[in-house]
Amino acid sequence: MMAPLRLPSAQLRGDRISRLNLLAAAAMLAGASVLLVLFQWFTLQAALQRDLRIQSEMLAPAADRSLRQGDRLAAEQVLAPLAAAPHIRQALIYSPYGAPFARYARGDADAAPAAPRAGLQLDLLAGSASMLTPLPGGGALFLRASLAPQYRSLAQFAAFTLLVSLCAFGLTALLVRRTRLAAQHAENHLHYLAHVDPVTELPNRHEFNDALAYALARADRQDSSVGLLLLDLDNFKVVNDTLGHHCGDQLLKLVAGRLVAILRTTDIICRIGGDEFVVIVEPADDSSEMASVARKILAVLAEPFDLEGHQLYVSASIGVSLYPFDAKDVATLTRNADTAMYHAKHQGKNRYAVFQAEMELRAQRRLRMEANLRRALQNEELYLHYQPQIDLRSGRIVGVEALIRWHCREMGQLSPAEFIPVAEESGIIVDLGRWVLQSACRQAAAWCKAGLLDSLEHVAVNLSACQARDPGLMDDIRAILHETQLPHALLELEITEGVLMDNVHANVELMRRLQDTGIHLSVDDFGTGYSSMSYLKRLPIDQLKIDRSFVHDLPGEGEAIVTAIIAMAHSLHLKVVAEGVETLQQVEFLRTAGCDNVQGFFFARPMTAAQLTALLLERRDWSTRTILPA
Repeated sequence: MMAPLRLPSAQLRGDRISRLNLLAAAAMLAGASVLLVLFQWFTLQAALQRDLRIQSEMLAPAADRSLRQGDRLAAEQVLAPLAAAPHIRQALIYSPYGAPFARYARGDADAAPAAPRAGLQLDLLAGSASMLTPLPGGGALFLRASLAPQYRSLAQFAAFTLLVSLCAFGLTALLVRRTRLAAQHAENHLHYLAHVDPVTELPNRHEFNDALAYALARADRQDSSVGLLLLDLDNFKVVNDTLGHHCGDQLLKLVAGRLVAILRTTDIICRIGGDEFVVIVEPADDSSEMASVARKILAVLAEPFDLEGHQLYVSASIGVSLYPFDAKDVATLTRNADTAMYHAKHQGKNRYAVFQAEMELRAQRRLRMEANLRRALQNEELYLHYQPQIDLRSGRIVGVEALIRWHCREMGQLSPAEFIPVAEESGIIVDLGRWVLQSACRQAAAWCKAGLLDSLEHVAVNLSACQARDPGLMDDIRAILHETQLPHALLELEITEGVLMDNVHANVELMRRLQDTGIHLSVDDFGTGYSSMSYLKRLPIDQLKIDRSFVHDLPGEGEAIVTAIIAMAHSLHLKVVAEGVETLQQVEFLRTAGCDNVQGFFFARPMTAAQLTALLLERRDWSTRTILPA
């Protein structure tokens, strides 16, 4: 099984951003530290200048007095207290003529400056600062201080600033690391959500597309092939509807586990939809190898699944396509596998199908048919044919069945067996069924007004499964009967046995409401479903229609089944109609078995409303066709 892919580009991009953030933080801290050290230096300079100015202001009066008196000893005594100021290295009192008058020096090496300048003067190389202050009576006071204390203070401040900056940088690095780890964790989680199915922990559709594209590119480089199997679980919706979505998710996990267990580690298994899985097989030598993998999957899924006390049997329909033989790109390869999968599903499920070009043609034809079918109602391409139902006792027409026909402007005449399934799968069948019901009722109302339905008991219209589930069905029927003014008793609705048993309780309630309005009800295709006698007794129906597959075997293999159906229906006080009658021998057997009505090509093919109108006007007696010649 393929492990979820990482995103190295995103990870590298995140690491690069983290490094840039740390470099930016380091640069900002270094810049701030330099600014702080400079600020401290200027502060120390200002403090030194202020100190020298204060010293000068304190000594200036006494120095000026001793200078005026010419008392050199007194002048030196004025400067003597400077010994208590360790940073003062030299002090001089200059006469008005610029000659040194009195001197103080902390060391003998300090010589008197030749021509000192007024104000504060810094000599960074000598490590000293000097200030010359003019005296009121002439002359000047010169002070020179060492910068060593300032250097020491500045060094201590710089060391402290560096330590603080390093701590701040360390804290920043820690925060950046933690932020990066949190972001990386979030990225990994988002990557997991984007690339892994949370239910089965298999790669999802997004990861499948990337993996398949990579596999095809590798096959091109290595001149090999890639096989794709798309499998859809059959009737998975039943599990969700009956046991709940939690059990459905658990079943998907079990299915994924079995697939992982039986396939090779090089095979890539993904879940791309609700109950759809795909398997990428590389290299795939030919379709026979893919068929072998498909059979292996079907075999492992055939074993029952134990789920919360339930033993479930799951089958799958599998479509197989092969690169580069069936397609040249990811989208086409996937579409072809999907087409083959639906072909397998339509063939009866629990099987696999290898893609053939004819399948794509059929799929395209189906799409064209669906698109044209949506326009057929507006374009008035649909019309009805009617097939008579004959009473075997009287030989009279006692009913007609309305059958839809379609002549497509683009595709020509299409069989109901071809377009009705398309209408049911696409949901168009509800609108289509409403149009059939309305058209049939309008025509029947016209015949009734013309007095042509004296002997007819009903006009039959088929109801589809989608119509039976439509909550607006009763309102539609009432509206149509009110519009056409057709007597309710003349309308008969036919529901197939399979549709009827799909949701027995809801359909029984629907049929009771229909029967309460006076509408007749018939079970179509009887014998092909799985209805039981207990359900049949509860159904509010008036008639059973024996499926044509049983009538086709008359006389012969179908005799026992048909005889049993007729006897059972009569015991429940139901009428019986046999459809698909094509030979006189079939008619004779059905008449002898007690069948009430028959319908089929032997009497009349489906015909237009105008042709049936003429037949009704003829009031033909068909009894001569229901008796074998002596």
